[in-house]
Amino acid sequence: MRRKRAEKRERFPDIKYNNILVERFINSIMKKGKKQTARKIIYDAFDIIEEKTKNNPLETFNKAINNVQPSIEVRSRRVGGANYQIPTEIRPDRRLALAIKWILTFSRQRNEKSMSLKLANELLSAASGEGNSVKKKEDVHKMAEANKAFAHFKW
Repeated sequence: MRRKRAEKRERFPDIKYNNILVERFINSIMKKGKKQTARKIIYDAFDIIEEKTKNNPLETFNKAINNVQPSIEVRSRRVGGANYQIPTEIRPDRRLALAIKWILTFSRQRNEKSMSLKLANELLSAASGEGNSVKKKEDVHKMAEANKAFAHFKW
């Protein structure tokens, strides 16, 4: 390796809940540098969650993220002229990134009126262990399970 690894920058928590994970979610939902709009969407979604469940929205949010995080995924590897899907474990930061990405992707595809309502409903369904983002995680795990025979190619 010729160059040194870039060191991880310090992440700052969000202003309302003082939570680093929420700020990371805000940064992921943000488009074209409009952070204030992203914040409004997330905080409105949290208000909707609080209205519907009468619980702390942060707990629902954390539960949803934990339910969507995959533990293994398949990676393509070329061995002797053939491509194999090799199941590999996922680093914790990538787990979180995938969970956030999937929740946002599937909440954008929902058919509710506003983005905050879409996000709130996707978070609620993910927290209860259903919804498209949880299904995506299960599909990834099924793929890894189906290709367990090729695990010995991992090195």
